[in-house]
Amino acid sequence: MGAFGLQTHIWNNNLKSVLLMLGFPVLLLLLMYGLSAAYVGMTAPIDNVGQGLALAFDHMQRLWPFAFLGAGVWFLIAWAFYQNIIEASVGARGLTRKEAPELYNLLENLCVSRGLTTPKLNIVETPALNAFASGLSDKSYKVTVTRGLLETLDKDELEAVLAHELTHIMNRDVRMLIIAVIFVGIFSFFGEMVFRGLFRSGVRMGGHTRSRNGDSRGGGALILIAVALIAIAYLLAMVIRFSLSRKREFLADAGAVELTRNPDAMISALRKISGRSTVDAPNDIQQMMIENTQPFAGVFATHPPIEKRIDALVNFGGGAR
Repeated sequence: MGAFGLQTHIWNNNLKSVLLMLGFPVLLLLLMYGLSAAYVGMTAPIDNVGQGLALAFDHMQRLWPFAFLGAGVWFLIAWAFYQNIIEASVGARGLTRKEAPELYNLLENLCVSRGLTTPKLNIVETPALNAFASGLSDKSYKVTVTRGLLETLDKDELEAVLAHELTHIMNRDVRMLIIAVIFVGIFSFFGEMVFRGLFRSGVRMGGHTRSRNGDSRGGGALILIAVALIAIAYLLAMVIRFSLSRKREFLADAGAVELTRNPDAMISALRKISGRSTVDAPNDIQQMMIENTQPFAGVFATHPPIEKRIDALVNFGGGAR
């Protein structure tokens, strides 16, 4: 894949990513409406569902500024401490030049060739073969590799993996994925809070145990609608998040070939990684890795299959099987 073609794919993919990210405020409003409907369904005397939905809309109009303010505070806190959270979740630590001089040399040479600031290196002490990049700015970017990767891959293959992660940084994939994870966390938190609250309240969806002046069946139906709205907002947020990653792996593989001029090294590295990549880490972090074989909730595949990635490298990168 030529440089122009690759850059065109990057621009198109980033544009789609921005458009997808713009959907998060809409989903947040949908979530707020669902929460408001749940609140009205459990507390307000209503005669029918239409009345309850109107009350929920009025309630949401009063609450949405506070919801966006809370989301902003959430985002700022996560922005400030995301790297600490990532490192703690996988048990990563800093890797010194004395420990891995060759790895540092490979990374620095790749960065010099593109005029990039060299990221810091981290390591996870696990026999699994994997790697990922993290960070939101030139000063905070880090590339994390596993012990298994260092001990299994040869020099050219390690260079290809580092080039893959650098491409994620250059394409701003890392920043976009972290932002997406932060926003999805909002939907996860509020969704779980509401569902737990419903179970604790002991409210039956049929409404027969509720004491209200209006029709209890209207309240029960409203709660069902609220649960559906919250579930839709959460699932759509999941779809947005996972749609940001699959094509990016193809682009990062192609970018690695462009950096190293060695498609066979990337192909060989992927073959060695395949089936040996599972790291004990949250799915949010596994999504950022060079390979993730564990779909979220058994449904969403965050990475294309290794064989399809190898086919792309053979067909477009000039690699050999």
